[in-house]
This record gives sequence, structure tokens and C-alpha cells, in this order.
Amino acid sequence: MPTMAEQPAVSRSARWLGRGLSGLVILFLLFDGAIKLVPWPVVTETMDRIGYGSSETLARTLGVITVACTVLYAIPPTSILGAILLTGYLGGAIASHLRIGNPLFTHILFGFYLGLMVWGGLWLRDRKLRALMPWRH
Repeated sequence: MPTMAEQPAVSRSARWLGRGLSGLVILFLLFDGAIKLVPWPVVTETMDRIGYGSSETLARTLGVITVACTVLYAIPPTSILGAILLTGYLGGAIASHLRIGNPLFTHILFGFYLGLMVWGGLWLRDRKLRALMPWRH
């Protein structure tokens, strides 16, 4: 396995594409966390439809978790930890939508799509992650 010193540098275009992808994820999740902190009626109504009740306390707790994980993801030294935590969070969202029988491609797999963006953006911009998870030809 090649060492870090042997790994080629991340190209400028890959780094910017990774930053853009990560930026979109960060903006979306910060917005998602913020509306849960308020919480807007649409949040509590949706939580009730999913089967978690319309608890404002639960909505705020989920908002804090979302924002905290997203901030960890946004800070380069803790970005891998943030990505791992966001993966777990998104897995819970997938399971929730699967449990109530929501549509596959629009609801159930949305967390999967977001997870791909989380890890794809990080992989494109982080040389250390590329060394850990190399793309095989």
C-alpha cells in the first residue's frame, strides 16, 4: 500500500469540486438543523407523520445533533469524524422513511444520496482520505 508521501496531490479542480459538493451538503444540513431548532410547524407535522409525535423537544434535539455533526464535518481536522456521524444520522433517516413505506427514490434514498455527497466531497478534497480509501482502476 502506498504511503502518504507517495500519494499524488489532489488536483485543483478535484479540490474545488469537493469543496463545492461539501458546501452544498453543509448549507442544506445547517438549514435542516436550523428549522428543527425553531421548530417550524412543518417540522413537527412531518415528525408526527413519520411516527415520532409532534414533540418540539425532540425536534430541537435533532436540530442540535444535525448542526453539531455538520459543524464537525465543515472543520477540516474533524471532517472525517463529522462524516461518520452524519452517515449514522442519515442512516436513521433512511430507516424512518423505510419503516413507514415512503417512496424509494425520493424519500428513502434521499439520505443515501446525501451520504454520497458527504463522502464524495470529502474524498475529492482530502488527500489523507484518498490514501485510506484509494480508487482502484
